[in-house]
Amino acid sequence: MTTLFASTALLPGGLARDVAIEIEGDRIARVSAGATAASPDERHALIVPGMANLHSHAFQRAMSGLTERKGPAEDSFWSWRAVMYEFALSMTPDDVEAVAAQLYVEMLEAGFTRVGEFHYLHHDRDGMPYANIAEMAERIGAASVETGIGLTLLPVYYAHFGFGPKPPAEGQRRFINDRERFASLMAASRSVVAGVPGARLGVAPHSLRAATLPEIRDVIALPHDGPVHIHVAEQVLEVDECLEATGARPVELLLSSVDVTDRWCLIHATHMSDAELHAMARLGAIAGLCPITEANLGDGIFRAAEFRAAGGQYGVGSDSNVQISLAGELRQLEYSQRLARRVRNVLAAAGGSTGEALLLDAMAGGARALGVAAGIAEGMPADLASLDVSSVEYLPEHSLLDAFVFGSGVSVADVWVAGRKRVSGGRHRDRDAIRKRFEAAMVRLVRR
Repeated sequence: MTTLFASTALLPGGLARDVAIEIEGDRIARVSAGATAASPDERHALIVPGMANLHSHAFQRAMSGLTERKGPAEDSFWSWRAVMYEFALSMTPDDVEAVAAQLYVEMLEAGFTRVGEFHYLHHDRDGMPYANIAEMAERIGAASVETGIGLTLLPVYYAHFGFGPKPPAEGQRRFINDRERFASLMAASRSVVAGVPGARLGVAPHSLRAATLPEIRDVIALPHDGPVHIHVAEQVLEVDECLEATGARPVELLLSSVDVTDRWCLIHATHMSDAELHAMARLGAIAGLCPITEANLGDGIFRAAEFRAAGGQYGVGSDSNVQISLAGELRQLEYSQRLARRVRNVLAAAGGSTGEALLLDAMAGGARALGVAAGIAEGMPADLASLDVSSVEYLPEHSLLDAFVFGSGVSVADVWVAGRKRVSGGRHRDRDAIRKRFEAAMVRLVRR
């Protein structure tokens, strides 16, 4: 048994004072507010729940900083994607593992305690499967074990270039499977997940442009114990092409053709009609928002205020991993709403803290999107983060979470995953060794 004492902690009902958190194994055994700090193992000023990062493409961390030069024509998601394809074709399994480990260290140091790895870099550089069809998935699992981050592995079914369906492009060759081969990949991925403590296996048809509706129905029926994730309505061009090919908008088509439930996470869902937005909220599907990536790619602004008012839930992810920041994702989400609506403090209740609301909403939605539970409560996974508030001790307690998300002076200090401390004083225990391996991989990739 380990006991943490927090002067302030973010419980499911909001901030509470003098909180004793007793951890037994990988679970929270007891939470006592208004407690006395008898002889705890550790004392902290502010403890918050660990956060789920619900959408990551680990290999794209290697591209950070390499796609910000303007091309000869107007740049967009689609020109970025061409660069991504070229980069993906160059990476070895060793490269992927080194990059993923570095990424997961950065996530843990930011306060993320579980990642949803939307994994589609499956095959060798010539497009042929490795002798072990789950070779790349094993490397993701190894990075998770080495760093200690929780893992929900989401093998991606990717078969086509676009609506029609169009045959896959040459740059997609490492992603492509037919239904039979994907079933083999899922079976092998179950073995990978079995070797990663606390891991879950979901499934991810890539998008309506990369998988047909019959294929989507088949792949989501494959055995798995986790959620279903899909990219949808990220780009205006995607909406236009879907309308032209099918007569329906992407979210409209998906919800009318597939049994979408509260086990689903719709990634981005940026461009929805009112009817689509309300239908998605009614079905309980989580909106998987990636605000930094969506801003970086110029995707557009998710209508978070309307979705939340309709009863919808959301979580956040880092997607292309151009920057890893829990506070940054939440801040970008709120600021996008302010810019679109020209008002302040959009995603909070009247009189409430916006930082607190963002953290609680993203925690609940993100955990459900990754097939787990979260929160500082009895029986929950012992996934926690303490925040260093020593440089802003003048602030009232109710402003500390707002300072973390929107201000300065509050940072992540310590992080526990399944009851084990992985980050101490803002540094992952294996940061230096993992960074050295990452830098060696990057030198090879950038200078290729």
